[in-house]
Amino acid sequence: RYEPTWGSLDARPLPDWFDEAKFGVFIHWGVFSVPSFGSEWFWWYWQKEKREPYVKFMDTNYPPGFSYEDFGPLFTAEFFDPNQWADILKASGAKYVVLTSKHHEGFTLWGSKYSWNWNAVDVGPKRDLVSELATSVRNRTDLHFGLYHSLFEWFNPLFLEDATNAFKTRKFPTSKSLPELYEIVTKYQPEVIWSDGDGNAPDTYWNSTGFLAWLYNDSPVRDTVVTNDRWGAGSMCAHGGFYTCSDRYNPGHLLPHKWENCMTIDRGSWGYRRDAQLHDYLAIEDLVKQLVETVSCGGNLLMNIGPTHDGRIAVVFEERLRQVGAWLKVNGEAIYRTKPWRAQNDTVTPGVWYTFSPEEGKVNAIFLNWPVSGILELGEPQAKLGETQVKLAGYKELLKWVALGEKGMVIALPQLTPQQLPCQWGWTLQLTDVN
Repeated sequence: RYEPTWGSLDARPLPDWFDEAKFGVFIHWGVFSVPSFGSEWFWWYWQKEKREPYVKFMDTNYPPGFSYEDFGPLFTAEFFDPNQWADILKASGAKYVVLTSKHHEGFTLWGSKYSWNWNAVDVGPKRDLVSELATSVRNRTDLHFGLYHSLFEWFNPLFLEDATNAFKTRKFPTSKSLPELYEIVTKYQPEVIWSDGDGNAPDTYWNSTGFLAWLYNDSPVRDTVVTNDRWGAGSMCAHGGFYTCSDRYNPGHLLPHKWENCMTIDRGSWGYRRDAQLHDYLAIEDLVKQLVETVSCGGNLLMNIGPTHDGRIAVVFEERLRQVGAWLKVNGEAIYRTKPWRAQNDTVTPGVWYTFSPEEGKVNAIFLNWPVSGILELGEPQAKLGETQVKLAGYKELLKWVALGEKGMVIALPQLTPQQLPCQWGWTLQLTDVN
């Protein structure tokens, strides 16, 4: 049994499925999807920081005295079709999904008994959005279902009172935040608990170690659940399950601890925003590059989309997800269930990243640029004459190659028209019998 101490909890081995999955989809959805302007931090920027664009947006478009709470009934979700979402998630090639059950605004996407009249069953959609998505994902896909949950809430009076008392009182976690966590785990049995938003309070205020000890010892998901590292001020990149370290974390080198790069297709926001321009969205080439770099260095990629207030996954997000899925159909063997190789990227040719498939004993060299010469030089693999074989994923014949001294090899790529290429945006060479 795990003790409620970081020493004990940090020693828990991460369930294998998470490292094997490599790729997940993050979904930021909530009342912030109604103004859908600027950022999911809309309420904070408008009311607390009084940022000029936000204040102006409200003054221009809403009557005087309109409050953030008035957005609640406008969060309608009339086009929300959980089966369609599940089908898009499946098509993306992702192996897990993480939905924001509650963001810093405190609005819960399920009918929480600890969030009276500020939840999706009492207000707005009048539907249990968490339950509906969980059911569809489990019925239609093999994805693991996960939930994001914000510990703190920007304007909750109980939290603000505790903060005024320098967190010596614990009214908010005992009456709101912790009961909600127990509620979502018991009710929906998520296999990822993605915690966030410590409000600068220590983990002792949140009783994070107490909750995690229950989660790992006695909860219905104790054997399969994974958690992140956002459990109180100072715990990030130091305690918990996998490390996130910061948003859009992509160190570019191997880390000794399992980590995740959570990032957004829309560079400027996690929630949907109507003011986004086309150049704000990462292109598919950027997304494949992020995935390849992250997996090579031992991380998972959690790619975020923001649905609309009426429950649609915008077509631009759907297209990106389906493109990633199409790429993974060809190159998935170089991503799923792989381990980092002794070299993460090539020393001679830039834009080449390595992974290792332990079951087949294959080294995968994923190259993001097809060389004009048709010749790819690799500085890292040590090839063995008469033994090493080189295959291009999605192409039948073996490729010809020449060894370069002690280390390195030159590979002749097949001469293909763009239509004949097995995929776009990145290609995988599978090397067998290399040292």
